[in-house]
Amino acid sequence: MSIEKGYFQIYTGNGKGKTTAALGLTVRAVGAGLKVYIGQFIKNMECSEITSLHMRFPEVTVEQYGTKSGCFINRQPSKEDIEAAQQGYKKADAALHSGKYDIVILDEINIALFFKTISLEQAMKLANTRPEKVELIFTGRYAPKELIEKADLVTEMKEVKHYFEAGVTARDGIER
Repeated sequence: MSIEKGYFQIYTGNGKGKTTAALGLTVRAVGAGLKVYIGQFIKNMECSEITSLHMRFPEVTVEQYGTKSGCFINRQPSKEDIEAAQQGYKKADAALHSGKYDIVILDEINIALFFKTISLEQAMKLANTRPEKVELIFTGRYAPKELIEKADLVTEMKEVKHYFEAGVTARDGIER
Protein backbone atom coordinates (compact mmCIF):
# COMPACT_ATOMS: atom_id res chain seq x y z
CA MET A 1 0.00 0.00 0.00
CA SER A 2 1.06 3.60 -0.52
CA ILE A 3 -0.43 7.01 0.08
CA GLU A 4 -2.34 8.58 -2.84
CA LYS A 5 -1.65 12.11 -1.66
CA GLY A 6 0.42 13.12 1.31
CA TYR A 7 -0.11 16.18 3.48
CA PHE A 8 1.97 18.31 5.83
CA GLN A 9 0.95 18.10 9.50
CA ILE A 10 2.17 19.89 12.62
CA TYR A 11 1.61 18.87 16.25
CA THR A 12 2.61 21.77 18.50
CA GLY A 13 1.68 23.54 21.73
CA ASN A 14 2.69 23.40 25.39
CA GLY A 15 0.56 20.38 26.28
CA LYS A 16 1.66 16.75 26.53
CA GLY A 17 1.01 14.48 23.58
CA LYS A 18 2.78 15.75 20.46
CA THR A 19 5.22 12.87 20.09
CA THR A 20 2.59 10.47 21.41
CA ALA A 21 0.19 11.55 18.63
CA ALA A 22 2.89 11.02 16.02
CA LEU A 23 3.64 7.57 17.44
CA GLY A 24 -0.05 6.70 17.39
CA LEU A 25 -0.12 7.67 13.72
CA THR A 26 2.94 5.43 13.23
CA VAL A 27 1.14 2.41 14.68
CA ARG A 28 -1.91 3.11 12.50
CA ALA A 29 0.29 3.49 9.41
CA VAL A 30 2.14 0.22 10.02
CA GLY A 31 -1.23 -1.52 10.39
CA ALA A 32 -2.14 -0.19 6.95
CA GLY A 33 1.10 -1.49 5.42
CA LEU A 34 2.94 1.85 5.24
CA LYS A 35 6.62 2.49 5.94
CA VAL A 36 7.56 5.20 8.44
CA TYR A 37 10.73 7.18 9.13
CA ILE A 38 11.08 8.99 12.45
CA GLY A 39 13.89 11.48 12.91
CA GLN A 40 14.18 12.84 16.45
CA PHE A 41 15.86 16.21 16.85
CA ILE A 42 17.57 17.00 20.21
CA LYS A 43 17.05 13.45 21.49
CA ASN A 44 19.74 10.80 21.93
CA MET A 45 18.49 8.38 24.53
CA GLU A 46 16.81 5.02 24.61
CA CYS A 47 13.22 5.40 25.71
CA SER A 48 10.28 3.02 25.82
CA GLU A 49 8.69 4.07 22.55
CA ILE A 50 11.95 3.63 20.64
CA THR A 51 12.56 0.25 22.28
CA SER A 52 9.10 -0.97 21.26
CA LEU A 53 9.45 0.35 17.71
CA HIS A 54 12.80 -1.42 17.28
CA MET A 55 11.43 -4.67 18.77
CA ARG A 56 8.06 -4.85 17.05
CA PHE A 57 7.99 -2.69 13.93
CA PRO A 58 10.61 -3.39 11.25
CA GLU A 59 8.60 -1.08 8.94
CA VAL A 60 9.69 1.88 11.08
CA THR A 61 13.14 3.46 10.92
CA VAL A 62 14.13 5.67 13.86
CA GLU A 63 17.16 7.92 13.97
CA GLN A 64 18.05 10.33 16.76
CA TYR A 65 19.86 13.57 16.00
CA GLY A 66 20.86 14.59 19.52
CA THR A 67 24.21 14.46 21.29
CA LYS A 68 25.40 12.31 24.17
CA SER A 69 25.37 15.42 26.37
CA GLY A 70 21.58 15.21 26.26
CA CYS A 71 18.61 17.40 25.59
CA PHE A 72 19.43 21.11 25.62
CA ILE A 73 16.01 22.59 26.35
CA ASN A 74 17.28 23.87 29.71
CA ARG A 75 20.55 25.26 28.34
CA GLN A 76 21.97 26.97 25.28
CA PRO A 77 22.78 24.49 22.50
CA SER A 78 26.47 23.74 22.14
CA LYS A 79 28.47 23.64 18.90
CA GLU A 80 28.06 19.83 19.03
CA ASP A 81 24.27 20.20 19.39
CA ILE A 82 24.17 22.43 16.30
CA GLU A 83 26.37 20.05 14.32
CA ALA A 84 24.17 17.09 15.33
CA ALA A 85 21.04 18.97 14.24
CA GLN A 86 22.62 19.86 10.91
CA GLN A 87 23.58 16.22 10.33
CA GLY A 88 20.05 15.26 11.34
CA TYR A 89 18.63 17.73 8.85
CA LYS A 90 20.65 16.06 6.08
CA LYS A 91 19.41 12.61 7.16
CA ALA A 92 15.80 13.86 7.31
CA ASP A 93 16.07 15.41 3.85
CA ALA A 94 17.54 12.19 2.46
CA ALA A 95 14.81 10.07 4.08
CA LEU A 96 12.06 12.39 2.81
CA HIS A 97 13.30 12.13 -0.77
CA SER A 98 14.48 8.49 -0.71
CA GLY A 99 11.26 6.98 -1.99
CA LYS A 100 11.45 4.39 0.83
CA TYR A 101 8.95 5.96 3.24
CA ASP A 102 5.27 6.82 3.09
CA ILE A 103 5.40 8.91 6.26
CA VAL A 104 8.27 11.03 7.58
CA ILE A 105 7.96 12.28 11.16
CA LEU A 106 10.43 14.89 12.37
CA ASP A 107 10.00 14.85 16.10
CA GLU A 108 10.97 18.03 18.00
CA ILE A 109 11.97 19.83 14.81
CA ASN A 110 10.06 22.87 16.08
CA ILE A 111 12.30 22.92 19.18
CA ALA A 112 15.36 22.68 16.92
CA LEU A 113 14.01 25.72 15.06
CA PHE A 114 13.27 27.61 18.27
CA PHE A 115 16.84 27.08 19.50
CA LYS A 116 18.20 27.85 16.01
CA THR A 117 20.07 24.58 15.57
CA ILE A 118 18.41 24.43 12.15
CA SER A 119 17.00 27.34 10.18
CA LEU A 120 13.46 28.18 9.19
CA GLU A 121 14.66 28.08 5.57
CA GLN A 122 15.78 24.48 6.04
CA ALA A 123 12.44 23.47 7.57
CA MET A 124 10.51 25.28 4.83
CA LYS A 125 12.61 23.49 2.21
CA LEU A 126 11.52 20.15 3.65
CA ALA A 127 7.87 21.22 3.56
CA ASN A 128 8.14 22.74 0.08
CA THR A 129 9.98 19.80 -1.51
CA ARG A 130 7.95 17.04 0.14
CA PRO A 131 7.14 14.41 -2.48
CA GLU A 132 3.44 14.35 -3.32
CA LYS A 133 2.85 10.85 -1.93
CA VAL A 134 4.69 11.38 1.37
CA GLU A 135 2.99 12.52 4.60
CA LEU A 136 5.28 14.88 6.52
CA ILE A 137 4.78 15.50 10.23
CA PHE A 138 6.60 18.06 12.38
CA THR A 139 6.29 17.95 16.17
CA GLY A 140 7.41 20.17 19.01
CA ARG A 141 6.48 23.33 20.84
CA TYR A 142 6.82 26.75 19.28
CA ALA A 143 5.97 25.97 15.66
CA PRO A 144 6.69 29.16 13.72
CA LYS A 145 3.78 30.93 12.03
CA GLU A 146 5.33 30.44 8.58
CA LEU A 147 5.16 26.67 8.99
CA ILE A 148 1.68 26.81 10.51
CA GLU A 149 0.49 28.74 7.46
CA LYS A 150 2.14 26.19 5.13
CA ALA A 151 0.76 23.11 6.89
CA ASP A 152 -2.40 21.29 5.82
CA LEU A 153 -3.23 20.22 9.39
CA VAL A 154 -2.14 21.82 12.66
CA THR A 155 -3.01 20.46 16.07
CA GLU A 156 -2.13 22.46 19.16
CA MET A 157 -1.83 20.53 22.40
CA LYS A 158 -2.91 22.83 25.23
CA GLU A 159 -1.84 22.10 28.78
CA VAL A 160 -4.76 22.48 31.18
CA LYS A 161 -3.21 20.67 34.14
CA HIS A 162 -0.06 18.56 34.50
CA TYR A 163 1.23 16.49 37.41
CA PHE A 164 4.81 17.66 36.69
CA GLU A 165 3.80 20.85 38.53
CA ALA A 166 3.28 18.69 41.66
CA GLY A 167 6.81 17.28 41.32
CA VAL A 168 6.06 14.08 39.41
CA THR A 169 9.03 13.24 37.18
CA ALA A 170 8.95 11.50 33.79
CA ARG A 171 7.88 7.87 34.17
CA ASP A 172 8.94 4.92 32.01
CA GLY A 173 6.14 3.82 29.74
CA ILE A 174 4.17 7.05 30.23
CA GLU A 175 6.44 10.02 29.43
CA ARG A 176 9.51 8.15 28.22
